[in-house]
Amino acid sequence: MDFSYSYLVLVLPFVTFLFLGLMGTRLSRKAAGVVGTTMMGITAVIAYTIALDYFFGTTQGQLVDGIRQQLVAWDLTWLEFSEKLVIKLGFLLDPISAMMLIVITTVSFLVHLYSLGYMQDHHHEYEKGLQRYYAFLSLFSLSMLGLVVAPNIFQMYIFWELVGVSSYLLIGFYYTLPAAVSASKKAFIVTRFADLGFLVGILILSFYTQTFDFITLTSDPTAAIATAGGATFMGCSVTAWALTLIFMGGAGKSAMFPLHIWLPDAMEGPTPVSALIHAATMVVAGVYLIARMFPLYCLEEGAMTIITVIGAFTAFYAAAVACVQSDIKRVLAFSTISQIAFMVTSLGVARPELHDGVGYMASMFHLFTHAMFKALLFLCAGAIIHAVHSNEMSAMGGLRKYMPICNIAFLIGCLAIAGIPPFAGFFSKDEILVAAFLNSPIWGVWMMLVAGMTAFYMFRLYYKIFWWNTPNYHHTPHDGPMTMSLPLIILSGISIVAGFVPFGEMVTYDRASHPIHMTMWVAISSVAVAVVAILLATKLYLKENEAPAKMKDAFKGVWTAAYNRFYMDELYQFITHKIIFERVSRPLAWFDRQIVDGSLNMLANITNSASYAVRKLQSGNIQAYVYVYLIGALLLGAITVICLI
Repeated sequence: MDFSYSYLVLVLPFVTFLFLGLMGTRLSRKAAGVVGTTMMGITAVIAYTIALDYFFGTTQGQLVDGIRQQLVAWDLTWLEFSEKLVIKLGFLLDPISAMMLIVITTVSFLVHLYSLGYMQDHHHEYEKGLQRYYAFLSLFSLSMLGLVVAPNIFQMYIFWELVGVSSYLLIGFYYTLPAAVSASKKAFIVTRFADLGFLVGILILSFYTQTFDFITLTSDPTAAIATAGGATFMGCSVTAWALTLIFMGGAGKSAMFPLHIWLPDAMEGPTPVSALIHAATMVVAGVYLIARMFPLYCLEEGAMTIITVIGAFTAFYAAAVACVQSDIKRVLAFSTISQIAFMVTSLGVARPELHDGVGYMASMFHLFTHAMFKALLFLCAGAIIHAVHSNEMSAMGGLRKYMPICNIAFLIGCLAIAGIPPFAGFFSKDEILVAAFLNSPIWGVWMMLVAGMTAFYMFRLYYKIFWWNTPNYHHTPHDGPMTMSLPLIILSGISIVAGFVPFGEMVTYDRASHPIHMTMWVAISSVAVAVVAILLATKLYLKENEAPAKMKDAFKGVWTAAYNRFYMDELYQFITHKIIFERVSRPLAWFDRQIVDGSLNMLANITNSASYAVRKLQSGNIQAYVYVYLIGALLLGAITVICLI
């Protein structure tokens, strides 16, 4: 089938962004929401058509000898540096980009729809500018779609930066709230710092390989790397440096330790934005980047080791922090960091020779399932906050009586993320654990421990919201309007059935079909760990009791450290303010102002004084000129006479 119409996937969100942005308040709030949601719905239909045609169509010949082909639907030459080094804008269609088209447009459309109820009915003095809100959502969707279909790394970088800009605008949507402004700046600065590494990595890689093109780089990665001619820097190959720096960009976007500090603060944006950023879009960009360049990473063991270690540590760190948070959005934020780290670790432990590269498939599978149940959990959190007007668990309790739809949806999300069969998370997480055990039993046990922690903190959250003793609500909580409840119902359904998608036959590292084989002992062990964790959470949090407070007192030091995110923000504050600003920037500023500027000012003053002293020589008075001339002539005469004598 002809995919030339695929440009509409990018054009429609762009046109929507321009229309809503330029029309502004000339459109009513409701009209802006309807236009944004309708256009995103049309974009989703087109994206689904493209993806389904790619996976199941036959006329295009996507399958050749059992391998799905990488198709460039269209491309335009934008910049031409040399015969080989050309930047093109295009549309690459392969298993992971087709899968991402479905994920991004599904979640984005449901967030648009949910926002119709949440933002219109959410009476808040800062809930203004809905037209601007929908314009930014369209820009964000355009940026992510452009990123995932990029046929070359430079186009990906352009849209990568657009994702950063649009996330900055959305996180700081409540621009009159200092916390929101601070959070948006924090996200922007941290991700820009990481993206500097990404850009340097791109430049190094393209300099040695003489190409930006993904197909050229990944179809024969050995040949691409061989062009570096064995060049090294500080004992490592330049390719390893380039790939590590590129991963630095991915670690910033995907909030890997230690570049994770921006993501919990991003909760200051509207809750539907949290669902969009933390579920299917911005935070998975780093995972997608590694997957896109996976054949290159496979040739650099050092880079893969870095990816594995950072992913595994981040997964544990974020899960530990999530276990003690009291703000429901912060629990979900750290849960996201932990789950994204699961995907990163899965790519890090993946090797083509290990069970047909199961880690690669598992990572993409978990990306797909996690997007659905995490979007579900965030949208449920939005409905809860909308009902009780607080993010804190202490202001909640007994909500199962008042919000039955949200209760069931949240429980489904918790069961999915905990890895309980037959919910979606079980299948994808099980494959990640298989990949980890195949690489090393140490990684397998470590990731299984994190999986148990996930089940614990999610059911702690669920029980404290829906089962804990009911506080005195000022207004009786209730489920949101249908525009808010319908996305919850749809995502609940997807979270139940998504695990049965034959993912191994569709998305694999070599684009060939590798059916998923259940490893029973891993599956049984992971379910047993999850059940034990859930039972522990049930014992501690099903009904209000003294046990959690006693545990908090018994482990006060660890609990306080975890609650304060192990003081990572304070460490950054210390490094930036006390060391960089006070010890480095301030002396440099003094040297610049006093020495550099002072020297130049001194030269200027000397020149100025000298010019004032001699300016009478250029007075324009002829008598003065003759007077000076005569004195000079007499002096010369006197000197001559003295010399002759």
